[in-house]
Amino acid sequence: MNSYSSKLLEEAVNELSRLPGIGRKTALRMALHLLKQEVAEVERLGNSLINMRKNIKFCKECFNISDGEVCEICSNPKRDFSTICIVEDIRDVMAIENTAQYKGVYHILGGIISPMDGIGPNDLNISPLVEKAKSKKVKEIIMALPTTIEGDTTNFYIYKQIKHIEIKLSVIARGISIGDDLEYADEITLGRSIINRIPFDNEESM
Repeated sequence: MNSYSSKLLEEAVNELSRLPGIGRKTALRMALHLLKQEVAEVERLGNSLINMRKNIKFCKECFNISDGEVCEICSNPKRDFSTICIVEDIRDVMAIENTAQYKGVYHILGGIISPMDGIGPNDLNISPLVEKAKSKKVKEIIMALPTTIEGDTTNFYIYKQIKHIEIKLSVIARGISIGDDLEYADEITLGRSIINRIPFDNEESM
């Protein structure tokens, strides 16, 4: 039985409950909170979401989110462009940046190889990474992917693609627990994992 006294409220709850981690009770609480706010405040929220979706871009260099063609990290002359850190998605960039321990640039794959989910190498930003490795401008590639079977599979696939290129290939130290995502690691542990990274060949032999 429909318990909503307003179709407009029900529609708002339905849309809010589609967000990750938001159940219908939480969605209802959020909708009722918005009803108490000034119309101008709610409009600012709505407009900010619309502007984000319509106008945000992906950096042509690293595939990070950006307001322009190139993100703030890739356009910062103080960054070390000879070192590239490979991550799964944008949240990992944010997590590593919060450690203040890494001064290189990034390359966001947009996922990891997962046959069970129908994600193969061609679905990821791997080809542009290989081209960067071939450019001879890059001295080191750090693989900072999740410590899962899928993450290790992706690491190994990338290794096979660039192992013939004269470049240092390393992986973050296993200060991150097996199966953990980078975004959930504390900043100190993640920072130390970046600093204490090891050659990928050594990791494969462990």
